[in-house]
Amino acid sequence: MSLALDAAAQDLLFREARTANTFTDEPVTDAQVQAIYDLVKYGPTSMNQSPLRVTLVRSAEARERLVRHMAEGNQKKTATAPLVAILSADNEFHEELPALFPHFPQAKDAFFGDRVVREGSASLNAALQAAYFIIGVRAAGLAAGPMTGLDFEGVRKEFLDDDHTPLMVVNIGKPGEDAWFPRSPRLEYEQVVTTV
Repeated sequence: MSLALDAAAQDLLFREARTANTFTDEPVTDAQVQAIYDLVKYGPTSMNQSPLRVTLVRSAEARERLVRHMAEGNQKKTATAPLVAILSADNEFHEELPALFPHFPQAKDAFFGDRVVREGSASLNAALQAAYFIIGVRAAGLAAGPMTGLDFEGVRKEFLDDDHTPLMVVNIGKPGEDAWFPRSPRLEYEQVVTTV
C-alpha cells in the first residue's frame, strides 16, 4: 500500500532526514520560524491544550549563556548553529483552555486545577508538539538537531521560570559539512506492532 504523501516528501520528513551536527552560516529568519509554527500548530494535543512554548536564542550574549548549560559534546554545535530553540512545557497551559477548548470551558478547573496533574499533561503534550516542531523544521527545508544533553535546571533558571519545564534544545539551520553521523538501525514492523 502506498502513502498519500509523495515519496519526495516522505524522504524530506523521514527517510532522508537526520539530526544535524554541523550547520552553514545561512541565517534562519523569523518568517521561516513563523511558517514552521503556522504548520505545526495543527498537530493534535489532548483537549487542544497546546502547552509547548518556544524560546528562540538569537543574541550572542544569550547563546553564550545557553552553551554553558549544554553537555560538552553539544556545546560547539549549539554555539555555531544559525538558530537555537529551547522547547519547554508551560505548566500553566490551562489558563488558555477557555479559548482553546471553548465547547467545555470548565476543563480548566475540572481537569487541571491540580499542579501535579497539569505538569504531567503538559510534559506529555508538549513532547508531542516538540516532535511536530522537528518535522516542521524539516518541512521548511532545514535541518534540526534536537538535544537533551543539557543541564535542564540550569536552562530553566537562565531562560524560563518556575511555570515552564525545558524539554530539549533544538539547533536549526541548513546542514553544514559532515553534518550527519551514520544512521542507526531501526526496529522492524514485526518487532513493534502486536495485534490482539
